[in-house]
Amino acid sequence: MRRPPLPALALLPALLLGACREPVQTVSTPRQVDTPAWQGPDAQDQAYSAGGWTAGDRAGWDEQMRQRAQAQNDYNRMK
Repeated sequence: MRRPPLPALALLPALLLGACREPVQTVSTPRQVDTPAWQGPDAQDQAYSAGGWTAGDRAGWDEQMRQRAQAQNDYNRMK
C-alpha cells in the first residue's frame, strides 16, 4: 500500500479549513434616515402606521409611544 506524499497531506487541512471562511457581507446602498420618526413614514409604508395617528403630529407620536411602552410594562399588566 502506497502512502500519499507529505506535501499532499499538509495541504489537505488547509483546503478543508478554507471552505469554512465567511464571505464578506456589505450593503451597497445603506439607508440613511435624516427625518425624525414622528414626521411619518414614506408613502409606500403608510399601511404600517398606527391608526389614529397622522404624520407630522409630534404630540400624537409621543402619546402613541407612551401607550406602547405601558402596554409592555408587566407591572401595569398584573393589575
